[in-house]
Amino acid sequence: MIEEIPSEPVVITHIIHETPSIRTFEFSRRFEAQAGQFCMVWVPGVDEIPMAFSAGNAITVQKVGEATGALFSLTEGDVIGIKGPLGNGFSPEGRVLAVAGGVGAAPLRPLVTYGQADTFILGARTAEELLYAGELAGKAEDLRIATDDGTRGHHGFVTALLEEADPASYDTICVCGPEMMMKAVLGILDAHGVADRGQFSLHRYMKCGVGICGSCCFDSSGLRVCRDGPVFTGDVLLRSSEFGRYSRDAAGRRIPF
Repeated sequence: MIEEIPSEPVVITHIIHETPSIRTFEFSRRFEAQAGQFCMVWVPGVDEIPMAFSAGNAITVQKVGEATGALFSLTEGDVIGIKGPLGNGFSPEGRVLAVAGGVGAAPLRPLVTYGQADTFILGARTAEELLYAGELAGKAEDLRIATDDGTRGHHGFVTALLEEADPASYDTICVCGPEMMMKAVLGILDAHGVADRGQFSLHRYMKCGVGICGSCCFDSSGLRVCRDGPVFTGDVLLRSSEFGRYSRDAAGRRIPF
């Protein structure tokens, strides 16, 4: 039996402008969330959307649509609803490598906070879009940066830094970012024979967030991103007909990447 988790009203206590398109919203209650777990965020009068916890009392949001745009219009003292923590998170063991692209750094951030990431590879399109770069530089033991335009760190993609890092020398590789980036990372891990060491945090359209509606089911396994994920190991994703090829909209229509 699936237990329904109520949405809890929380007050926005602090808003951090991380980059031109990304903000962190801290709120009045701290949730006991693992790195990689998510919550359903209710924006009053607009919608309820899934967001990863970037801390026990925070979500980090990129402005991409109506609901996130509505979040960006809120100010400190406004109220939102949080339902969570939901899903499964990362399970870091041994020597840990984290690979993040863009706002995908959000669910990986707690790994650094908890001292669980030995190496952190952070990527973005440009230096001004690097998320948590200052914070990670002060906390991560080994931070490596890539930007698409070369304005900071390696000129190119995180995949080049991943190859340099020798992924087979790590026991756990935690990954989050655009799905095509994650597919490329999985390809590298598979080529090194360590796909099963990869743990990938997926983003899919969700209606309920608790495994009832089926809106986030994977072809052809039927695995639910909200309940069986959002973190999946690489060997599971290699068997998927969907990963890296398409997602689905609210009507279930395929959206190619």
